[in-house]
Amino acid sequence: MPIYEYRCETCKAVFEDFEFSARPEEKKTCPACGSTDTVRTVSTFSSASAGGKAQASGGSCGSGGGGRFT
Repeated sequence: MPIYEYRCETCKAVFEDFEFSARPEEKKTCPACGSTDTVRTVSTFSSASAGGKAQASGGSCGSGGGGRFT
């Protein structure tokens, strides 16, 4: 189940929303101000491995580092 990040164009708040199906993007309501003037943004996430090192996904284009942090 993908998690998308949204930004409100009215108050600039950033919030996340779960998408239960692959459907066309629809306007989300901002939980801070109630506006529907929102846009989906590129979201990144990280996870910790058993070794305690974090891995990130969605890094900048051409980073070449594989997304690992030490």
